Amino acid sequence: MASFVDSPQVFFTSESVTEGHPDKMCDQISDAVLDALLTEDPLSRVACETATTTGMVLVFGEISTAGWVDVPKIVRDTICEIGYTRAKYGFDAETCNVSVSLKAQSADIAMGVDDALEHREGDQDRYAHQGAGDQGMMIGFACDETEELMPLPISLAHKICRRLAEVRKQGLLDFLRPDGKAQVTVEYRYGRPHRIEAVVVSAQHDAEIPHRDIEERLIENVVRTVLPIDLVDDRTQFLINPTGRFVIGGPMGDAGLTGRKIIVDTYGGMARHGGGAFSGKDPTKVDRSAAYYARFAAKNLVAAGLARRLEIQVSYAIGRAQPLAIMVETFGTGRVDDQVILDLIHRHFDFRPAAIIENLRLQRPIYKPTASYGHFGRSDIDAPWESIELAERLREDSGVREMVPVG
Repeated sequence: MASFVDSPQVFFTSESVTEGHPDKMCDQISDAVLDALLTEDPLSRVACETATTTGMVLVFGEISTAGWVDVPKIVRDTICEIGYTRAKYGFDAETCNVSVSLKAQSADIAMGVDDALEHREGDQDRYAHQGAGDQGMMIGFACDETEELMPLPISLAHKICRRLAEVRKQGLLDFLRPDGKAQVTVEYRYGRPHRIEAVVVSAQHDAEIPHRDIEERLIENVVRTVLPIDLVDDRTQFLINPTGRFVIGGPMGDAGLTGRKIIVDTYGGMARHGGGAFSGKDPTKVDRSAAYYARFAAKNLVAAGLARRLEIQVSYAIGRAQPLAIMVETFGTGRVDDQVILDLIHRHFDFRPAAIIENLRLQRPIYKPTASYGHFGRSDIDAPWESIELAERLREDSGVREMVPVG
């Protein structure tokens, strides 16, 4: 079977969801709690989960901190910002029930994080003291098909969902409600985007507006404002609210849970995923911090011109600082051998948790904005893992003459 980059025609699809999707509501609440705790105590250990259904929110998990925050207020403020302020929208921030069940982090886990195996064995390096908070494998990915070095399908799906929120909050399309989804299918030829095959948008709306009006106004004011005009042709399909009606939405239409949109959060399925979710976790959890650092490494390597597509896998054992293994895959697009790239990673990137936290400045309240519209490819939020500050150095060290221009 031909690989993706060797295939004359491949259709690839990614989806995103709006901030009012019930799962994304939960992600934002969990990260809002995390940010509030990091503001009070940057050393807070947080594993905060959220669940929601009709009329209620449950916040639960493990937290160890020297600070204190008003969790029910954070929940209501977050829901209000999303736009669920009336029961007829599917949820009301003021009247919903909020239940909180939080306990301290397990002492067994804390022991491995606070005193890594290497430190116990005598390693006095400044980054040897802190171990990984769990076992697991994390993925970082970058490709050169968009300015932000992200796959085009997920990039466009995020932009459509963001635009849905913008026109709703600005009152341009006042019939819209907070819940919604977008899905984009791109036709690739030999690994490069060729055209847009299909766009699907499902947007919660007022009960009184006719479907035809919704369809026409969303295509004009949302979809066509986002799509690259040169990739749209007369065969591109636009499917707007395909069932014909989407009035019941939010937690009234479907239950929500933190961490159920991990593919939306990352690369839209274009890269593999280690399985761990991000939201609600402080940076000692390598599920989050190592995935961010793997993206940082992959993006810098692609920006340096060393490959058009690049995926990094890093794996950890709980209580150990050094990763167990690092793997690189360039899918046949590398300008140097994969082993050269792996050697560059070992020389220029320190994947020990304490080093990641320091280098990316992760013990700060920067997480709530990541909980909608993706954690990667963002220039609108404080996301230090999106910097390409090491690209020039990597290019020079590799011997490659040219960098990839990045917007």
